[in-house]
Amino acid sequence: RREPLALINLKKKNEETGEEELASRLDHCKAKATRHIFLIRHSQYNLDGRADKDRTLTQLGREQAELTGHRLASLGLKFDQIIHSSMTRATETTEIISKHLPGVKKISTDLLREGAPIEPDPPVSHWKPEAVQYYEDGARIEAAFRNFIHRADAKQEEDSYEIFVCHANVIRYIVCRALQFPPEGWLRMSLNNGSITHLVIRPNGRVALRTLGDTGFMPPDKITRT
Repeated sequence: RREPLALINLKKKNEETGEEELASRLDHCKAKATRHIFLIRHSQYNLDGRADKDRTLTQLGREQAELTGHRLASLGLKFDQIIHSSMTRATETTEIISKHLPGVKKISTDLLREGAPIEPDPPVSHWKPEAVQYYEDGARIEAAFRNFIHRADAKQEEDSYEIFVCHANVIRYIVCRALQFPPEGWLRMSLNNGSITHLVIRPNGRVALRTLGDTGFMPPDKITRT
């Protein structure tokens, strides 16, 4: 609901002329800036941890986060913020990345936590969550998409560069939704740990995928998908 026509009251009349000043009102509601969204998958973590607090980054995972942070810093962009999942592995990845981006504020959110966004098509035999998990996680991850992935606000004057550190399922679902692909196909994509996915959202609402799961900045022996 960020299309300019959705932001104005078409029934409202100008008190002096009695005519709608539709063109000028539409211009006032149009976005002017481009949003650059960098979706980062967390680094490798301890799979043996039973609770989230025990699923901390491995030594290799910490090295991956350092490489990702260095890569983001090398782009020379003025990042506006880092929004990250509240899960331990995403929080730790964020802390390491943020050392390379001093002064960029960090925001934690439960919306970006890992989960089962929607039943995949085709189905897979090795991963079958309970049906209730799709209802619970799916609503939350869809809320994350609607809350974070949209054209710039009309008041935004300059292009923005934002980092989101979260999880493979969340990123894959967001990519499908942003590109208007069937979201049931999210599991057909694979993302490496510490990878960078770059979405661009133009003022007219059009979305382009610049990179998907890029880890070309990592040495081959540092790349994992766990």
